[in-house]
Amino acid sequence: MNWLELAESKKSDIVAELQRLIQIPSVMDEKEGNDEMPFGPKPLEALLHMLNEGEQEGFITKNVDNVAGHIEMGEGEDILGILCHVDVVPEGKNWTYPPFEGVVAEDKVYGRGAIDDKGPTIAAWMAMKLVKEAGIELSKKVRLIIGTDEESGFRCMARYFEKEAMPQMGFAPDADFPIINAEKGIANLIFTQTGSADTETIQFFQAGKRTNMVPDEAFAVIFGGLHMIKEKFQAFATEHNVEGEVTQEGPMVKVLVHGKSAHAMEPDDGVNAGILLAKFLQSINLTPHSKAFVNFLVSSFGEESRGHALALNFTDEISGDTTLNPGVIHYAPAQGSCTQVSMRYSVSYPFDEQLSACREVLSSTGITLDLGTNAKPHYVDKEDILIKTLQKVYEKHTGETAELLSIGGGTYARVLEKGVAFGMLFPGRTDVAHQIDEYVDIEDLVKATAIYADAIVELAGSSKLEEK
Repeated sequence: MNWLELAESKKSDIVAELQRLIQIPSVMDEKEGNDEMPFGPKPLEALLHMLNEGEQEGFITKNVDNVAGHIEMGEGEDILGILCHVDVVPEGKNWTYPPFEGVVAEDKVYGRGAIDDKGPTIAAWMAMKLVKEAGIELSKKVRLIIGTDEESGFRCMARYFEKEAMPQMGFAPDADFPIINAEKGIANLIFTQTGSADTETIQFFQAGKRTNMVPDEAFAVIFGGLHMIKEKFQAFATEHNVEGEVTQEGPMVKVLVHGKSAHAMEPDDGVNAGILLAKFLQSINLTPHSKAFVNFLVSSFGEESRGHALALNFTDEISGDTTLNPGVIHYAPAQGSCTQVSMRYSVSYPFDEQLSACREVLSSTGITLDLGTNAKPHYVDKEDILIKTLQKVYEKHTGETAELLSIGGGTYARVLEKGVAFGMLFPGRTDVAHQIDEYVDIEDLVKATAIYADAIVELAGSSKLEEK
């Protein structure tokens, strides 16, 4: 079966399907949510859109409590899971093309979610349609399992697997090709500082909305002379190549700083606006409580992202460096400060020992460390049949060796007992997930569709087919 040829024949359909999904701005909005749609109306709309597509094409579909669902094909006791998500992170500002239109330009489809994870979701969905249209008999059920809360904690998958069977194996098209068999642990670390009853220089500080994104904007409202602060900021902006502005806000001054967003799994791909702002505020004469806050940010995260200053650094051969992203930073004098950090830690990380060492470092700073959520690392042995099969498929379609990779990002693969991330970002392509002007190459979209179709047949095809 020439899957690439078949996928090429469906190119216009693949693009159109993706455009329709991108046009649903499925950012989580719990303020607009309720018991019927806990993550807000748009993630649910995207889920229902996909389930409706499946139903119209004659597949079995199931909605699990409006938070997740599946599109199913095939027969048998065992299940092959293909885990995708249709929620997206906030779009941010300064896009070249509208983030929720799915504009096609330069052989790419632009839009929030184009590569994370709506493009891969559509590639997997179209692959299932190709297999069905080819009339290939399957000895397993194949389920495209669709979540709506991947970007904010996987609660949708927890709910789904409370009610549905765990696949015996599966893959998540939500990362890089060839195959990712090691995913780092993801811990939400919360650094807090108690409040102050004094009149502080900094009256308010805010950066970021999600711990899994590098903040691209931060602002502070402070006491001080407008002219003096403007002069200092201009000098700082020139020295550090920073964009921002200083404006009068009633009796106070607002300082706004722009950075560059990126996925938290590699903070070095972005520029943290919150840390930049803290560095600038160090040049202002601050009251002690405000000064302790910005000094903590700069000393902890100002030089590098690997956690050396907090004694959280660790690396191993399987998964590489531990990384830290201070994604949400808040300060108000009466409340104190709260810095939420997404720590992506190595597979063999000595977790308790490292956190104890960090608390020892903080013992004299007035900052305390608490652990929020903690998703442990995920690893599938390189000799497993799942990996061997996917390697064979990938190498057949690309002519390249299917090296095994590790990532700091968390995919749905980690919720499976035996699951790996499998595409769809090809080697050499720029990772624009969570960034402005996110896009997917149409050529890659088509090729990934062919690869997924072949993988479905190899992993779930009947013995009769295998004999052929």
